[in-house]
Amino acid sequence: MKHAIEIQNLTKYYGKSRGVEDLSLTVAEGETFGFIGPNGAGKSTTIRTLMGLIKPTSGTVRVLGMDVCSQLPSILGQVGYLPSESAFYPGMKVSDILKLSAGMRKKDCRQEAQRLCERLELDVSRKAEDLSFGNRKKVSIVCALQHNPRLLILDEPTSGLDPLMQREFFAILRERNRQGTTVFLSSHILSEVQRNCERAAVIRDGRLIACDRVQAMSQTGARRVTIHGTADVSGLDGIRDFTSGENSQSFLFSGDINQLLGRLSAGNIEDLSVTEPDLEEIFLHYYTDGGEQQ
Repeated sequence: MKHAIEIQNLTKYYGKSRGVEDLSLTVAEGETFGFIGPNGAGKSTTIRTLMGLIKPTSGTVRVLGMDVCSQLPSILGQVGYLPSESAFYPGMKVSDILKLSAGMRKKDCRQEAQRLCERLELDVSRKAEDLSFGNRKKVSIVCALQHNPRLLILDEPTSGLDPLMQREFFAILRERNRQGTTVFLSSHILSEVQRNCERAAVIRDGRLIACDRVQAMSQTGARRVTIHGTADVSGLDGIRDFTSGENSQSFLFSGDINQLLGRLSAGNIEDLSVTEPDLEEIFLHYYTDGGEQQ
């Protein structure tokens, strides 16, 4: 299997401050891969290292089979990078920014740029300083995609986009992926990863703590139980993320279902629902309870 990204024992410190520590992962060519973690977990440090914007303290990083430290110019021509925040030269029109970006890669991207701008409803006559945050994000998306790169590295790509533009953006990504483009998607919005990625890695405090297929990560055996009425479930093993209202209780349950049913039968239940938790609920314990994949 060919890998678009290979990270081995990556460590990056800023002085005494931790960026990432002993991080290893691989992303196969043609894969859509999610990189999940809260703000400050080390996602952007990892991505900046992949792009050669910062050098690792130790470890090796290879992109499209090439070493980032020694072969960066060859890598950058085949990668589309979308930073979490973008800045453009004031006074430049959107059309000039797109032309400059294409010129840096020595490609004529006008046809693809026009197609992307139409789909994202981006006005190319606007000046950079007049753009809203959402429109700056659209400009960055077009800059990242217009040269049809082999690998897309996207850092919090949907922040600032309204729901309709988010949907269109992911439609474009799926089209590119079907054409063979590898997508590395960094996000703290777990629903985005669940809907669009095949595999995902979870990073916390600079360390990788889980990496697996999204479907496998979802198969924890836990269920979201919501009760309307009264029932005493206190003390039952396997309950977490418990919330209660005036006449309702909701919790994740991974314990003995017979014990739960016994408690519920002794109560006064008006309504009951048992559903599979979403990815956000499954990963919540990684962020707050210190869970770690063995």
